[in-house]
Amino acid sequence: MVYRSLVRPILFHLPPETAHHLALKSLSLIKPINSIVASRCKPAHAPTVKLFGLTFSNPVGLAAGFDKDGVALNELAALGFGHIEAGTVTYHAQPGNPKPRLFRLPKDQALINRAGFNNHGAAAFVEQVRANRPSCVLGVSIGKSRITPIEKAVDDYLASFDVIYEVADYIAINVSSPNTPDLRQLQQAEQLHALLMALQNRNRDLQLRGNRTSRMPLLVKLSPDLTTTELEMIVDVVTELKIDGLIATNTTINRGNLETPKHDVSACGEGGLSGKPLKSRSTQMIADLFRLTRGGVPIIGVGGIFTAVDAWEKIGAGASLVQLYTGFIYQGPRVAKEINDGLARFIEHAGFENLEAAVGHKVQLR
Repeated sequence: MVYRSLVRPILFHLPPETAHHLALKSLSLIKPINSIVASRCKPAHAPTVKLFGLTFSNPVGLAAGFDKDGVALNELAALGFGHIEAGTVTYHAQPGNPKPRLFRLPKDQALINRAGFNNHGAAAFVEQVRANRPSCVLGVSIGKSRITPIEKAVDDYLASFDVIYEVADYIAINVSSPNTPDLRQLQQAEQLHALLMALQNRNRDLQLRGNRTSRMPLLVKLSPDLTTTELEMIVDVVTELKIDGLIATNTTINRGNLETPKHDVSACGEGGLSGKPLKSRSTQMIADLFRLTRGGVPIIGVGGIFTAVDAWEKIGAGASLVQLYTGFIYQGPRVAKEINDGLARFIEHAGFENLEAAVGHKVQLR
C-alpha cells in the first residue's frame, strides 16, 4: 500500500507532532474530493450498529486525541469511520504540556504521549463543528482544565458539558488520562459518583429545556491501570447512575514487555503508552467489564487495534464498538475500510446474524 511503503516513511522522518499537524492540514485539502475519497474508503459490507439511541454506519471509530479541535471531522469521516470521538476538549483553552510530548516506538508499533489536553477550548470547538460537522456519529471527549483544582473538577466538567451539549451525539467523560495532574483520582468511587451524578442531573435539565426525546448518551473512559477491585467499584457507580457506556481503555503508564531498548523508552519520559503493547490488557479489561456488568453496559473497545483480527478480539471480549488511534497512524487512511470489511467476513463465517450477536461471544458469564 502506498501509505505504508511511501507516505509513512516520510512522515516518520518528521517529529511526531509535526507529522500529526501536517496530516490534519493535508486532510483539509481533500475537501474538494471528499466524495472520491469516500468511495475509495467506504467499506464494502460494513455491519451497522444501533447503540445509545444512535445508528452507527459501522463499528469502527477514530479515538479521541487525533482531532482535538474538530478541524477535520468531515474529512476524517470520509475515510470510512462510523464515528469520530473528537477532543479531549476542556472548558478553558490550554496549550498542553511542554514539547516534545509525542514519541514513536516503531519496534513496538506504539506511541507515548503526554500532550496534556492541548486544545482551543469548548467554545472554539463548537464553532468548528458548526462549520464542519462530520457525516457520521460525533462523540466529544471532555476533560478537566489544567488550571482548575481537582476539588473544582465537577464545576469544570459541567461548564464543558453545557457548551458541548448542542453539537455532540454522545459525550465521553475522560477521567483517565495520565497527563493531567490528579485527573485519575476522579476514577475513585466517591469522586466518580459525585462527578457523574452532577452530569446526569445536568443532562436531564438540558433534555427538558431543549425538548429532547432522550438524554444525551454519557460514557466514561477508563484507565487500563485500574485494579479489579477498582473496576468493581466503578461498575457499581456506573450501574447505579445509569451511565450509557464505558470506553476501555485509555493509555497506560506501564512500560513492561517492550522491544524498544529501555534507555530509548526512558528518554521519552512520562506519558501514556498506546498501540500494540496495550492490546492484551485492554482486551482483558473489556472482558472483565463485560462480566461485571453481565453485558448490561455497552463497551467501546480501544487499545492496540491495527487489523480486523484485533477488532474481532475486542468484540468477542464484549465490545459493541471499537476505536483506534495508533493503528490509524501506523496503518494509514484505509484502515477503517480494511477492518470493517474483515469484520463483515468474520461475522458471516462465524454464523452470527449481526455484529450485536457476536458481542461477548468469547466471555463466559457466570
